Amino acid sequence: MAGKPGAAGRPSTPGARGRSTRERGRQAEDLAAAFLERRGLEVLARNHATRRGEVDLVCRDGDVLCFVEVRSRATASGGTPEESVTRRKARRVVAAATDWALRHGGLDRAIRFDVVSVRMGPGEPRVEHFSAAFDADGEAL
Repeated sequence: MAGKPGAAGRPSTPGARGRSTRERGRQAEDLAAAFLERRGLEVLARNHATRRGEVDLVCRDGDVLCFVEVRSRATASGGTPEESVTRRKARRVVAAATDWALRHGGLDRAIRFDVVSVRMGPGEPRVEHFSAAFDADGEAL
């Protein structure tokens, strides 16, 4: 039984522990934001979306503006969360990041594209930060 439409019109289906994909994604973003803040990054914005893409978290790390894609998985089947960031997805993050930077005067700063991986398996979630995970062309570094 499918739930209400989720992102991009996909059904929001119940997953691990009965939560919808959207709810699990929101939880992963909350965990990622708290994780980054504990490491000294300042979260400036969340879920900046444009017609061409979305960026989950916009952060400041010292003088560097960081655009963060948060990926999560409940199981190891299908690969790790960080492996799920394709070049196409990275380019959509770059498009949304460019829009955010234009709107908020961030183009004069150093910019970095990060990925935060959240593994939601049994026990406590595992969070890992991949700094400078891809470049402005969407290529993995």
